[in-house]
Amino acid sequence: MTRFATRLNSFAAQADRAWPGHKGKPTLEMMVERAASVPGLTHVDLNFPDHVADAPTLVKARVNDLGLQVNGLAMRYYTNPAFKLGAFTNPDRAVRQEAIDLTKRGIDAALEMDAPLMTLWLGQDGFDYSFQGDYGRMWDDEVSGIREVANHAPDCMISIEYKANEPRSYALLPDAATTLLAIAETGCANTGVTLDFAHVLYADEMPAFAATLIARKSRLLGVHLNDGYAKRDDGLMVGSVHPQATLELLWQITRDGYDGVIYFDTFPDASGIDPVEECRTNIEAVERFMAMATRVSGDNALMDAIATQNSPLSQRAVARIMAGV
Repeated sequence: MTRFATRLNSFAAQADRAWPGHKGKPTLEMMVERAASVPGLTHVDLNFPDHVADAPTLVKARVNDLGLQVNGLAMRYYTNPAFKLGAFTNPDRAVRQEAIDLTKRGIDAALEMDAPLMTLWLGQDGFDYSFQGDYGRMWDDEVSGIREVANHAPDCMISIEYKANEPRSYALLPDAATTLLAIAETGCANTGVTLDFAHVLYADEMPAFAATLIARKSRLLGVHLNDGYAKRDDGLMVGSVHPQATLELLWQITRDGYDGVIYFDTFPDASGIDPVEECRTNIEAVERFMAMATRVSGDNALMDAIATQNSPLSQRAVARIMAGV
């Protein structure tokens, strides 16, 4: 059975309707309880340190009591304004070490929660101008930082979630190939990649091809499904814009043996959508695509078309599968 996780902060959307009279931001428990009402949702990912203000075991117990499991943690580098100029690549050695030490604490928390997966989105590590930084030094600092946190706890998997830009104009790890190069240089066996569908699109990549490279050169540790128009991180519902590419990605990762959760990194809060209904729609979409992926593998005409790179035949075959005929 496919396991599904979600972006917990999505469940703060429409807070006034979900919790009439509540003042302030929804608490962790409120968002988890709301997420747990989604049929088929099994896990949540938590942000560190945002969602783990209390003892990690206590936070895990609260999540479990509400009917969900913790899949892993994701680092957020907002606690120090200096991180805007870089976390692992900050020109100030003390700031770099602060980011590394914060990440180590997050890894310790993930292990305490029996959720040994730490996702690193190093969005602050990049540049905005020509002549802003020494690229070689920044690269060395990035690789060194990843290596240090990976070596901190070899039992915890460290997954790099790449993104072309935002908040920096250029990210140091913007695409699959560059991320794989960095991972290779770390030399750490407990590292891998989180593939975010919308990030892949606006890195001008084909999702299934990116997944193939990751499986060949590293390990796919996370899949964030969403959709968008390839101009920014839209966070739209799964398959709403690129259904064929979504199907191909799910087919590819199934072939490659991916056994992690499917995580929904979508933004119902951006337009005031009901997050429960949005997450339910995402789950139903993935279940449909997974059923189609099974048909893809058993369709001899499609397999022949792929083998000969015959795109007219493959398009007809895929259209037939997607139409359910």
